[in-house]
Amino acid sequence: MSRIDLNCDLGESFGAYTLGQDRDMLDYVTSVNIACGYHAGDPKTMRETVEMAVEKGIGIGAHPGFPDLNGFGRRPMQLTEQEIYDLILYQLGALEGFIRVAGGHMQHVKPHGALYNMASVDTNMALAIAKAIHDYNPSLILFGLSGSKLIEAGRDAGLETASEVFADRTYQEDGTLTSRRSPDALIQDDQEAVSQVIRMVLEGKVKTQQNTDVLIQADTVCLHGDGPHALSFAKLIRTELSQAGVVVKKLID
Repeated sequence: MSRIDLNCDLGESFGAYTLGQDRDMLDYVTSVNIACGYHAGDPKTMRETVEMAVEKGIGIGAHPGFPDLNGFGRRPMQLTEQEIYDLILYQLGALEGFIRVAGGHMQHVKPHGALYNMASVDTNMALAIAKAIHDYNPSLILFGLSGSKLIEAGRDAGLETASEVFADRTYQEDGTLTSRRSPDALIQDDQEAVSQVIRMVLEGKVKTQQNTDVLIQADTVCLHGDGPHALSFAKLIRTELSQAGVVVKKLID
């Protein structure tokens, strides 16, 4: 029987600004990636999000990103491998403080935004991220784009990896995600997005923007929690996956 983890980026509110439907999304996902204060989030938000995830028994992951609040971590930055290592280590330590106090444990790490996309195709960046995670805690799972350099680097570093696919993003024929700068980066139709997920999980394939199929490994599916229909889509995909005979559960029981 097929199984899949559903993950969502949470804890992205900051100061007086509230983003996403964090508490409600926790009823439908099995893992969460919590912002660590660099691209989004703040100490209060981190604490509250961790506490909610622990209460619900959700797999908790760190979501480290570039130090770019204004750009929400989606703008490329040119950093050295040492700088990347340091910013990953810093953010993991910050989040785990809240996790320990709440009585939980960190399950995984998923880089955010531009850091994630750049490391998907840049071996040196990917290796710096993987090394930081391994040095911090070699039992952590590294989430990375299916077929990417990030997954390769994680395996080379001795980490367990989880190949990630995206419900509402379109793909290029090299297996990368369509750039958010492109008008066709996002799938707007919920049923189309659900169909894409079910095919990726059951068939290991995804249709690209070039109208070709590429092979894909699906261990975890990313659902974005900040869209206007995020909650209704999360409900829909849980229902459709169950009807397709797919078991939805977190990676570590």
